[in-house]
Amino acid sequence: MKKKRLLIIGAGGVSTVVTKKCARMDDVYEEIMLASRTQAKCDAIAAASGPVPVKTARIDADQVGELVKLIRSFSPDAVVNVALPYQDLPIMDACLETGVDYLDTASYEPKDLPEFEYSWQWNYQERYADAGIAAVLGCGFDPGVTNIFTAYAAKHFFDEIHYLDIVDCNAGDHGKTFATNFNPEINIREITQEGRYYENGQWKRTAPLEIHKAVDYPRIGPRESYLLYHEELESLVKHFPSIKRARFWMTFSEEYITHLRVLQNVGMTSIKPIKYQGVSIQPLQFLKAVLPEPSSLGEGYKGETSIGCQMRGMKDGRERTCYIYNNCSHQEAFKDTGAQAVSYTTGVPAAIGARLMAEGRWRAPGVWNVEQLDPDPFMEMLPAYGLPWEILVDGELAFPGES
Repeated sequence: MKKKRLLIIGAGGVSTVVTKKCARMDDVYEEIMLASRTQAKCDAIAAASGPVPVKTARIDADQVGELVKLIRSFSPDAVVNVALPYQDLPIMDACLETGVDYLDTASYEPKDLPEFEYSWQWNYQERYADAGIAAVLGCGFDPGVTNIFTAYAAKHFFDEIHYLDIVDCNAGDHGKTFATNFNPEINIREITQEGRYYENGQWKRTAPLEIHKAVDYPRIGPRESYLLYHEELESLVKHFPSIKRARFWMTFSEEYITHLRVLQNVGMTSIKPIKYQGVSIQPLQFLKAVLPEPSSLGEGYKGETSIGCQMRGMKDGRERTCYIYNNCSHQEAFKDTGAQAVSYTTGVPAAIGARLMAEGRWRAPGVWNVEQLDPDPFMEMLPAYGLPWEILVDGELAFPGES
């Protein structure tokens, strides 16, 4: 295979992992470029990466013209977008204009609307197919690996999946009073919006963090888990229409929720601009500026994450259950890439997805969610790149199928 050129956009914790992992694939890549609004961050990541050479550049990913110019000057075979979800569409537009493949880790989200969905990106399907280029959407962990876990189970263990619960636990301790594990602005917008889940062909809404349940996570134990809306639910119920109910659950400590509610009560999580000393500011963006940078949390972070899919359905006329999950150590993630496990579990899948695109195994013209692609090569690569997975078939699950 002729070696490829890769452009990575974004310079946060996830980008650190993607860049370092891809830069070790000297059998795939001849050169990588890392670009973001702050070139100094790119320079620091590049200096710690290799053996594939990593160039850097400054880019405003909101500006299609700037993106097109950079893509044409570097001539990558693919673009990995690990910038903000607001920037998905400009980057997709630039890839379309230049005829370059695209991969991201999260669905598009408008700046002025705290909800995310795939419809904006799915609208590119015909244009990408006509251009002969591929877009792979949501290739992080959740979305991403959770979608692939579901596809793998559907391929190998079920005739029909009826109930799906995605469970996400971070049992780590970073020692900070209050911090988010990925971009604070995106994280808090996600948590403070209404909950939503799919049941019997309809989307049902709940108050934020209204529904919660103790879930027993492997090698961690019981942790209170809260029902949230997550974008992978939208694509999974579309691509696996046998699903009767799909939900997403995430753990939060009582201390975290207390801080979050106080910040909400005083208006600091609002995305509605206010005037301060004659300047228009968004309170949530200001809060983001004063909270710890997620990429700085790796050193000293202890404990592990556990993320997986609990599924119930039918196989050969009999009920079957399946639980596929990964546990990831914050300490081991930091040893490998200098990042904490939340960044690691998102960045490693993006690097694997980019490799599969480069090798042609995940490259079909059009716009695809990862569960539409062959899960087997991805599942084979996960352990080799630092995310071993485990599977429990026909065991007890945290959630009964009927209620």
